[in-house]
Amino acid sequence: MPTQILVLNCGSSSVKYQMIDVDSEKVLASGLVEKIGLEDGNITHKTHGDQYRIDETIANHTEALALVTRAFHTWGPALEESVAVGHRIVHGGDKYRQPTLITAEVLQGLTDLSDLAPLHNPPAIAGIKAAQQVLASVPHVAIFDTAFFGTLPEESYLYAINREVCEQYGIRKYGFHGTSHDYVSKQAAEFLGVDLASVNQIVCHLGNGASISAVKGGIAVDTSMGMTPLEGLVMGTRSGDIDPGLFSYLEREAGMGAQEVDTLLNKQSGMWGLADGSSDHRDIWDKIEAGDVHASQAIAVYVHRLVSYIGAYAAVLGHLDLLVFTAGVGENDFRLRERVLDRLGGFGVRLDPQRNAVRSSEPRIISADDSTLRVLVVPTNEELSMARQTYQLIR
Repeated sequence: MPTQILVLNCGSSSVKYQMIDVDSEKVLASGLVEKIGLEDGNITHKTHGDQYRIDETIANHTEALALVTRAFHTWGPALEESVAVGHRIVHGGDKYRQPTLITAEVLQGLTDLSDLAPLHNPPAIAGIKAAQQVLASVPHVAIFDTAFFGTLPEESYLYAINREVCEQYGIRKYGFHGTSHDYVSKQAAEFLGVDLASVNQIVCHLGNGASISAVKGGIAVDTSMGMTPLEGLVMGTRSGDIDPGLFSYLEREAGMGAQEVDTLLNKQSGMWGLADGSSDHRDIWDKIEAGDVHASQAIAVYVHRLVSYIGAYAAVLGHLDLLVFTAGVGENDFRLRERVLDRLGGFGVRLDPQRNAVRSSEPRIISADDSTLRVLVVPTNEELSMARQTYQLIR
């Protein structure tokens, strides 16, 4: 059976894609469609070590997927060699805990869940519908960011509010970035040559969106994101944890409606809000070097929140074997890792500065040999994980 899987990750104005041979784990092609709905839309397609680009207006996701098809037909490989399409879906709610073959009924179920992830699920649904038109002859599979956290115990996922309200409206902690946390926790154990079932680890997925998980023997027991991807760590433009009384306070004192506050917390907060419009850590460090006080405060708040969660999850796990950093910020911001680990020195954590400064696409240990805790950087590969899960389902 052929093992080529097309993986799609659809955002509101973008489509990321990869064609992966699951058997060899080789990326046969990858690309990005940007600025859907704007006049200066474009696609970048990479294959066989070469990169190609098309610039044209892309009105919607249907046109975006048609452009992806054209890129494959023009530069290869043959899109028809794909045996299935795997779609990243942020929120599966209580109903979807495993990779799921997409039917009309499933599409309706995803639509019903859109209120739980209004920034993520609707564009994913649009992408599914467009991809089904373009690739109608192969199965389409939904891979859920929330699935890995279906194992959370009640004490972790229950909120302390009226039980009837929770049950009626599906209010609970769901967790996100699950595909990444699952992949990275397994890769960390494999890299060290240890049995996953015997390892307690904390995984820090730090990107524009950021989350942290406590993983006991390969099973998630807690995570920072909640009912929505807003809860938890400080992120690029999201606030993370706040006092929920802020909603009524801003309504009363600033005349802000619920949607305005939601926009504030999701799109105008986090590092962007603290660092005066900068959410990219590279820009923030440049500001710090130039003496920007607000940028320094932003990093300090980010580190404080992250260290607080690490300490809490170490207590939840009982003992900790591994601390793992992943995703764009976690993998590349050596200065941030240094700040975090300096705060953990009282627990016997020791950083090796030379190891920490290395940039690599491979898993690596960054803690010193005499550290009481092994600290790793493990590059995430959500696309490969999605391709594996898609192929496993269709087999």
